[in-house]
Amino acid sequence: MNTKTEAKIPSAPRDWAPPERPIETLIKAHPFLEGLSPHQYRILGDCAMQAHFDAGEVIFSEGDPANRFYLIQEGKVVLESPAANRSVVSFQLLGRGDALGWSWLFPPYFWHFGARAVERTDAIFIYATPLRNECESDHELGYELMKRMAAVMLTRLQAARRQWLGLSCPAL
Repeated sequence: MNTKTEAKIPSAPRDWAPPERPIETLIKAHPFLEGLSPHQYRILGDCAMQAHFDAGEVIFSEGDPANRFYLIQEGKVVLESPAANRSVVSFQLLGRGDALGWSWLFPPYFWHFGARAVERTDAIFIYATPLRNECESDHELGYELMKRMAAVMLTRLQAARRQWLGLSCPAL
């Protein structure tokens, strides 16, 4: 081809990034993941999809494999555990802005409690099996997620302790 007639293809600017996908926009808007890097949002977006639960629908049960976690966008979810008399004890209510599930981080990766939607609930489902692999190779991402999950665990532990001591009751 004649160099005088060749079309010149412009190069992309150095700060160019691929267009954001809708799921990444939702992930960025969730308070649990605020402040991550664009690269970390892309990784999470690759593991994410929308999830919807009707009132009364079981999200996961104690003893099931823990291969995911959820970021609640709208609605309410109750955490529950079977009691000795075969009844179910509800011990915490989660809602908009909360993260649901941390057992995906710790072997043997089984749920230690159950979760059920109290009302219509919209959430971001994050498939944790590939995310755990990413965290093994990207320690910055793993550290960020571990810090955030540890804060959730501490808050839940303190709430359970207050409830056990009779200092407060969940609004169920």
